Amino acid sequence: MSHGNQSEDASGNPRQFDAIIIGAGQAGPSLAGRLDAAGLRVAIIERHLVGGTCVNTGCKPTKTLVASAYAAQMARRGGDYGFSTGEVSVDMAAVAARANKVIVDSRAGNEDWLAGMAHVELIRGHARFDGPGTVSVNGERLAAPRIFINVGGRASVPDLPGLHDVPYLTNTDIVALDTLPRHLVVVGGSYIGLEFAQMYRRFGAEVTIIERADRVIAREDPDVSEAVRTILEDEGIAVRTGADRIAFQPHDDGVAVSINTGEGASVVVGSHVLIAIGRRPNTDDLGLDAAGIEHDERGYIKVDDQLQTTVPGIWALGDCNGRGAFTHTAYNDFEIVAANLFDGDDRRVSSRVPGYALYIDPPLARVGMTEAEAARTGRPLLFSKRPMARVGRAVEKGETKGFMKVVADAGTKRILGAAILGTGGDEAIHGILDMMSADQPIDELRWAVPIHPTVSELIPTLLLGLAPAQ
Repeated sequence: MSHGNQSEDASGNPRQFDAIIIGAGQAGPSLAGRLDAAGLRVAIIERHLVGGTCVNTGCKPTKTLVASAYAAQMARRGGDYGFSTGEVSVDMAAVAARANKVIVDSRAGNEDWLAGMAHVELIRGHARFDGPGTVSVNGERLAAPRIFINVGGRASVPDLPGLHDVPYLTNTDIVALDTLPRHLVVVGGSYIGLEFAQMYRRFGAEVTIIERADRVIAREDPDVSEAVRTILEDEGIAVRTGADRIAFQPHDDGVAVSINTGEGASVVVGSHVLIAIGRRPNTDDLGLDAAGIEHDERGYIKVDDQLQTTVPGIWALGDCNGRGAFTHTAYNDFEIVAANLFDGDDRRVSSRVPGYALYIDPPLARVGMTEAEAARTGRPLLFSKRPMARVGRAVEKGETKGFMKVVADAGTKRILGAAILGTGGDEAIHGILDMMSADQPIDELRWAVPIHPTVSELIPTLLLGLAPAQ
C-alpha cells in the first residue's frame, strides 16, 4: 500500500488519484481490489471502521449471537432428543467475547487485504465533497475522475417523547452488550428488532416487542407475519402491535415505556430499550450539495440503473443509494459497477432478483414478490403452500414450525416470488432464486431431482401444487 505524504501543490491543486472510494464497507474494498488489479491509483477513505456495518455491527456479530442463542435453546430442548443437560445458563460476557472475536478477525482480514494492494492508499478520516470531482479529508484535498460513494447507513432514531431523556440502545450498542438485560423492550417489530428479541429471550431475558403497525414485519404477507408472531410468543416474548403514542421516561427499574393500543393505555418497564425502527443513510455530512449530487428527502443518493449519480463520474454503492439494504446487494452493486467499467458489460440493478432472510429461528427466507405485490400486478396467478411438517428433514430434526409457499405467473409459468419460513429455509430458497434469476419456467425446477432428505426436496412438490386461488 502506498503512503504518499504529498498534499496540495504550491498552486493549491488537489492530490490526484485515478479513483477515490469513500467508505470501506462491503463494496469498497472489493472495488479497490478491482481498480488496483487494473493498475489504477486509488484512495479509499474510511472515517471509522473498515468493513462497514456487516463486519462491525451487522451480519457478522448478529449471526454469531444468533448461533449462540440457538445452541442454548437446543440444549434446553435436550429432552426432545433423548438427552439431558440440566439447567442452561448463559455467560453473556463469553457470548459477547465470541462475537467480538468474529468482528475483530473479519475487520483485520479486510485491513490486511487493503494493505496488500500495491496501488491503494487507505486514508483514515471524514471525507466531504467540495466540488464535483474533489473531496477534502483531514485538511487535504483529493481529486479523481472517478469517485465511488460507499458510506452505508446507521440506525434511525426517532424524535419520540422522552426518548432522549433515557438511556437506549441501537443495533450498534447492543452487539457489544456483555450483560444480560432483566427486561429488554424492543421498539420496532421488523427484521433487526425481531432477531434481537428472540436471541435475548433465549439468553434468558424477559422481552417485549412494541410495534406501531397492526402486525410485525408488516411488509410481509399476513400469514407470514402471523406465523412469525406465534413463533416468538411461543417462546414467551410479549408482542404489542398497533401501539401509538409511544413515550419514555426514567424509572427506578430502568425505563418506563408508555403505549396506547386497541386494549387501552399501558406502561412497560424495561431495564434496557432497543430502538429498531429502521435505518438512514450516512449522507447528511458528505457535502453532496457541493458536488451537485441529488438525493431524496431521506438522504438516499439518486442513482440510475447502473448506479451512476446525477453527476458524471460519480457512483453510489450500497445502503446509501436506497436500492438495497443488504450486504449481498451492496456486493452486487460492486459487481455491476466493475462489470460495466472493466468487462464491457451492461449490467443493471433492475435485473437483480431481490432476496433476503430474517434470521429468527426458524429463519424466514424471501425472494421476489409477496403475494400481495403479485396481486397488484393484475396478472393471472398460481399459488401453492405446504407446511414444514411435510418436510422429512424438518421432522427428523424436530423443527417443523413454519411453511413454504410460492406465487407464479399463470401465463408465463415463471415464479414471481416465494417464502420459506422454516429450518434451512435461508439455504433452500436459493434453488428458487437461481431459477428466477435465470428466467426459467416452473417445469425446469419441477423436474429437478432433489437430494433426500433435504428441505429443498419439497420444492418440486410445492410447484406441482400450483393452482389458481380458491
